[in-house]
Amino acid sequence: MALAINVSSSSSAISSSSFPSSELKVSAPRIGSLRLSDRVNVSSASLSLSGKRSSVKPLNVQSIAKETFVPSQAASMIASEVTEVVEVEDFEKLAKSLETASPLEIMDKALETFGNDIAIAFSGAEDVALIEYAHLTGRPFRVFSLDTGRLNPETYRLFDTVEKHYGIRIEYMFPDAVEVQALVRNKGLFSFYEDGHQECCRIRKVRPLRRALKGLRAWITGQRKDQSPGTRSEIPVVQVDPVFEGLDGGAGSLVKWNPVANVEGNDVWNFLRTMDVPVNTLHAAGYVSIGCEPCTRAVLPGQHEREGRWWWEDAKAKECGLHKGNIKESSNGNATANVNGTSSTVADIFKSENVVSLSRQGIENLMKLENRKEAWIVVLYAPWCPFCQAMEASFDELADKLGGSGVKVAKFRADGDQKEFAKRDLQLGSFPTILVFPKNSSRPIKYPSEKRDVYSLTSFLNLVR
Repeated sequence: MALAINVSSSSSAISSSSFPSSELKVSAPRIGSLRLSDRVNVSSASLSLSGKRSSVKPLNVQSIAKETFVPSQAASMIASEVTEVVEVEDFEKLAKSLETASPLEIMDKALETFGNDIAIAFSGAEDVALIEYAHLTGRPFRVFSLDTGRLNPETYRLFDTVEKHYGIRIEYMFPDAVEVQALVRNKGLFSFYEDGHQECCRIRKVRPLRRALKGLRAWITGQRKDQSPGTRSEIPVVQVDPVFEGLDGGAGSLVKWNPVANVEGNDVWNFLRTMDVPVNTLHAAGYVSIGCEPCTRAVLPGQHEREGRWWWEDAKAKECGLHKGNIKESSNGNATANVNGTSSTVADIFKSENVVSLSRQGIENLMKLENRKEAWIVVLYAPWCPFCQAMEASFDELADKLGGSGVKVAKFRADGDQKEFAKRDLQLGSFPTILVFPKNSSRPIKYPSEKRDVYSLTSFLNLVR
């Protein structure tokens, strides 16, 4: 990292030649290392989460080598200490200045600023674009990846192809074998299907990542705003990492770069095709967001790309922990986007005039009716859920199509205070959940498919109403 270092005494400047050059030599660490000798120490407490870092640090005059010549007049001007002022860039200001910059410009700035103390996090998906951008800058760059032991064979083959294509060596990080062994022996190979993915991801991904980042001062990710509207819609192109620590330790000691934050997925793929970049063959099979094999599947037309990850869980849980700083739990239990520690209000969805908005009492009354005159189709939703947002257009179209047909289309917001009720009485598993209340029956039928287009919903409705 380029540091502006000014060394001054009480009355005149002291030439840097008075100090042995080895005293200020910065040693380039390897990922996961903790080599702290022979480098300027920047206190972690001096970098606040606002994105600005500065430090004032005393240096003892005894650090000057005995054989170094210091003029008597200059020596007399040196009191008991010299003040070293280290100022580092304001990253909030930098993010604003780079908001309209291209991914290539952002990548170049990141590599120029941090040199060998920064690395690209590569997952084996479309984030291979990051490696191509780094290659195009002409600067040296490093790449690391988390091998969880549960990746798809296609992902491992891509790793090998990428290494040969770019002439690089990916620095792999592995989970602790003892921790993995304990998890599997105690809970089995697929415990995440029963109690959530967080524990497995914490052992296989988050902790190895934490070790990797402790050897860096910055890292580069492939996060995009359109990947997960509920958690990534406000990520900046560069930020002080709100979760992980870097080489210097402490909060604020790591910088996170997101060069493609403002790029849409289609544009990333146009770039990959144009540059003839090697990609994961799973993409051709319908996989968009790719993680571990048991927790990743292809998505259907009209589904959001993150819907292929941890599909058995709520949308707000669809972060593995690597970017946990994107998620903030609000006071009413809703997940909201979080970048600067603030929550945001999410607008309601399903706004067609033909969609009936049900209250808690309204849906309870609907459940009690045994001989209703009309069939109802109701979506249990949360407005912050990206998968609910993805089906908004098709559900509104369905409501308009069924207007006056004898079928009522409704919505019930089932997050926050209503979530436990919805799970207990309305079969809520994850958002969105769709229920059909047939005529002459009080028991609702849960729509079992993830095909939420108008044709699929209409076909199911006609079969059961």
